[in-house]
Amino acid sequence: MDGGSGAAEGSSYRTRPLEASTWDAFAELVERNNGVYGGCWCIAFHSEYQRGVSDPRTLKEELVRAGRAHAALVFDGAEAVAWCEYGPPAELSNIYHRKEYEAGLDRLPDYRLTCFFVDRRYRRKGSPRPRSAALELIARAGGGVVEAYPRDTAGKKTSASFLYNGTRSMFEDAGFRYDRPKGSFNCVMITTVPPA
Repeated sequence: MDGGSGAAEGSSYRTRPLEASTWDAFAELVERNNGVYGGCWCIAFHSEYQRGVSDPRTLKEELVRAGRAHAALVFDGAEAVAWCEYGPPAELSNIYHRKEYEAGLDRLPDYRLTCFFVDRRYRRKGSPRPRSAALELIARAGGGVVEAYPRDTAGKKTSASFLYNGTRSMFEDAGFRYDRPKGSFNCVMITTVPPA
């Protein structure tokens, strides 16, 4: 995706940040896909999240409207068709396998990519690449060190329900470098995004 227009060269996709003006498009995408990952609304990594929250949609909307939730939305025309959640560690503090993560930590990244999603109608059809969209917005915001925590599948088939943050090979193909394991199946991947 390029930085100026937010459009991928040769495609109709556009990148826009998740904010109050794009909330309705994001909500329609999530609702079209049954709440995504069991109705989580992409809140589990937020510092405000507590297990058993009764209304994840309302919590996500409150965070978005307060400017405390970031994501790159990918649009096909007027319709949001994918997203990738990103943000600073203070915003997305609820990462899995925290003890193991902190044991190998040299310094916190500037941003975390915690999960992404593509509308089921767009999968395996020249995906809108939400991860690239998030990196584009991070570059526009000045860039920095970015971490992601994908599944290290070692080439084995894995249920899509465990791939909310993709696979190690997907991130290696995107230029991220492997840093260390995190939990039994995930790992820490790092890249540095230059400012746009």
